[in-house]
Amino acid sequence: MAASLAGKLLVATPSLVDPNFARTVVLICEHNGEGALGVVLNRPLEHATIGEHLPEWRAFVSAPPVIFQGGPVEPATALALGELTGGRARDGWSRVTGRAGLLSLSREPAAFADDLERMRVFSGYAGWSADQLDGEVTAEAWFVVEPEPGDLFTSEPGTLWRRVLRRQASKLAIFAYFPTDPRAN
Repeated sequence: MAASLAGKLLVATPSLVDPNFARTVVLICEHNGEGALGVVLNRPLEHATIGEHLPEWRAFVSAPPVIFQGGPVEPATALALGELTGGRARDGWSRVTGRAGLLSLSREPAAFADDLERMRVFSGYAGWSADQLDGEVTAEAWFVVEPEPGDLFTSEPGTLWRRVLRRQASKLAIFAYFPTDPRAN
């Protein structure tokens, strides 16, 4: 296994046409010798409001206040990403990057009320078996980049793929302008 990608963003390259991942931005939450787990940051499920499904968490959820499609694995499973004011480790929260980490929805919201700044809820997740993600990165299916603070809880998830690519100092920035369908160019 190459170095852990936990805390990094995977940005789908234009060659990745799998409908589950085309033009996605994935935050890798865990990556070790057993595999990897991440959540898709730019696929809001407009019909799945937090108020309808998890009303007790509504006050903490960042706009848009909907559940996001986290990936194709176990879509009936809900995962949450939460940003804590101090970013200190505590029961029910495990750091992914900076002050953001996976948050246990089995805990009462009051357990986090003093320092939970914002959160996002995901239906399902993206998962890779041992060495699978490393192989996909080597095959250039993904660009691996550092996240910026606003990426994880952006209020404009529909533009995230393009914005992350556009800000890259390298030649990756040109991919931000890659047409959705090159045949229509």
